[in-house]
Amino acid sequence: MQKTPSIFGGACIIASICVGAGMLGLPTSGAGAWTIWSILTIGFTMLCMTLSGWLLLEAYKHFDFRASFNTVTKNLLGNNVNIINNLSVYFVGGILLYAYTTASGSILSGLTSEMISLDSRVWSIIFVLVFSFFVWHSTRIVDRISVILIIFMALSFVFSVFGLTKNIDLAVLLNTNSSTENSYAIYAMGLLPVALTSFGYHHSVATMRAYYKNENKAKLAILGGTTIALALYLLWVLSIFGNLPRDQFAPVIASDGNLDVLLGALSNVIESASVKQAINAFSIAAILSSFIGVGLGVFDFLADLFKFDDSKVGRTKSWAVTFLPPLILSVAFPLGFLKAIGYAGAVATIWACIIPALLAYKSRKLANGKQGFMVGGGNVTILLVILFGIVTALFHFLSMFGMLPAFKG
Repeated sequence: MQKTPSIFGGACIIASICVGAGMLGLPTSGAGAWTIWSILTIGFTMLCMTLSGWLLLEAYKHFDFRASFNTVTKNLLGNNVNIINNLSVYFVGGILLYAYTTASGSILSGLTSEMISLDSRVWSIIFVLVFSFFVWHSTRIVDRISVILIIFMALSFVFSVFGLTKNIDLAVLLNTNSSTENSYAIYAMGLLPVALTSFGYHHSVATMRAYYKNENKAKLAILGGTTIALALYLLWVLSIFGNLPRDQFAPVIASDGNLDVLLGALSNVIESASVKQAINAFSIAAILSSFIGVGLGVFDFLADLFKFDDSKVGRTKSWAVTFLPPLILSVAFPLGFLKAIGYAGAVATIWACIIPALLAYKSRKLANGKQGFMVGGGNVTILLVILFGIVTALFHFLSMFGMLPAFKG
């Protein structure tokens, strides 16, 4: 008899998908909003994104456990909407894999520069070829690796945060001694797209449902994963903001949030070599966990979309369409990490907020729509998630065209 997968294992998969983008993008994108407004924005985003994942799960209940986002959207909302949804899912998954691939190359190149001289693009290729193997192999091994990575991240995170928290300066954390501008709330608008991306696990909702064969267990795994992610984000943001003064984010923001610049800025205010090493180790673990988690979701999505079977040849085809395009683009066109995450957040509003809410609404109109698993709150929940998605996308595009206040440090 096969053992039932643990809720904790699934929660680790969801958390691991989230934390790469959030850990490394939130401090820089939240520098303008700073401590209080960053906490409020991240917390509200977690609530909306958890609800939207549950709404998606509710729509899935009418379908076979092998059905994915593509199948369900086409059936309930029609082919035209499904094409838009598929393009947005692949764009976001692809640009996240692209961002993680590029970031991994620059971090690994910096960490190994004294031992071996390899271009960051070579490191990106090695990173993808080695770690995408786990996704190619099976969901079960991703579960196991995710648990290991979460434990490793927790340990390196504890060392990092312990080293940072004991040096937290309340005046820095609350920005009370700053002679520069003290506006905060207005910059929370620019934080939203990155915060949304930081809870973007929705392409893996179908994977969770198929994994547990039970919507309620999948619901708990999703809640567990977003809660773990939220706790880690808040601890990390408080630790960074308590050590790195708000006006010292200027070079990081100017580089579009490149991680090596952020790590360099942190190194300038941290005296302990062991804390610096722990932060570097944590950064790599966060990138790797998200790379594997996002890769699994995109892999399963494209396997369903292109009808690739579960044989070694079929999985190799799914691997190729999942990992090769982001890798090629990463090698050819490196882009600022934060800029990539921002684009992902804007487009993710389609499939992470608007489409799940519409699917749940349509699902409830079916003859047996109000039987079985349902998300509470009625149409209020659906409307909240749709409005959150629209507002977040609007803020990103306004920011792109210079129509929102932009914090420069």
